[in-house]
Amino acid sequence: MRSLTYILLLCSALVLLAAAPVVSQTKPPQPPQHIGDLSPDTPDQDEAHDRMLHELEKKAAKDRVAALKNDTEKLLKLSVELKAYVDKSDENVLSLEVIKKAEEIEKLAKSVKDKMKGPN
Repeated sequence: MRSLTYILLLCSALVLLAAAPVVSQTKPPQPPQHIGDLSPDTPDQDEAHDRMLHELEKKAAKDRVAALKNDTEKLLKLSVELKAYVDKSDENVLSLEVIKKAEEIEKLAKSVKDKMKGPN
C-alpha cells in the first residue's frame, strides 16, 4: 500500500509540474553543415535559414508541451482509477488490476518526466 501512495504522490507532483510553463534549458541544435551548392550564398539566405530553424524549434517545443498536457491528463485519469480500485480493496485483497494500473502509471510518469527534460 505504501508504494501505491508513493505512486499517487509522484503522479500528483508530475501533474503539477506539467501545468507549469515548460522552459527548455538546453542549447538549440546547431545548424547542419552546408555542403557545396546547398550553402547559402547571401546574408539574406542565412537569415531566412536561421528564421526557419527558429520556427522549427518553436514548433517542436509547442508539440512537446501539447504532448505533456495530454500525457498528464492521462496520468490524472489513471491515478483517479487507481484510487478507486484501492478504495474497493481491503487489507487482504489487492487485485491484479491495481498492480497493472500502478505499472501503467509508473510507465506514463517516466515518459512525462523524460519529455519534461526536453530533447537531448
